[in-house]
Amino acid sequence: MDILNIIFAILSIGLGCFGWLMPRYTLGALDLQMGETTMGASEVRASVGCLFVGMGLGALWLGTPEAYVMLGFCWCGAATGRLTSIIIDGASQKKWIYFIVEAAVGVPAILLNL
Repeated sequence: MDILNIIFAILSIGLGCFGWLMPRYTLGALDLQMGETTMGASEVRASVGCLFVGMGLGALWLGTPEAYVMLGFCWCGAATGRLTSIIIDGASQKKWIYFIVEAAVGVPAILLNL
């Protein structure tokens, strides 16, 4: 169980680093684009980047089941938003892949630590 928790936390940190340090790449991967200001890059660095880095680092630092279950709830929150988009906005292969990854981290992290 501990190794899976660490993997989920490191995955959060790793994926968050893309948004934090490579916002233009992340915007492209998410089919988004920069506007006239740098607000788009700022939002990606914050919400797609450092939020996930902070979640992973916090879970590793605290190292408690509660910390890892909260990591799972965050990932499941992302999966829920993604599934909502699939249902309301329309499905695409990319959305399904992202949903599967989010759920594959979130659900096990919750179930392993409750």
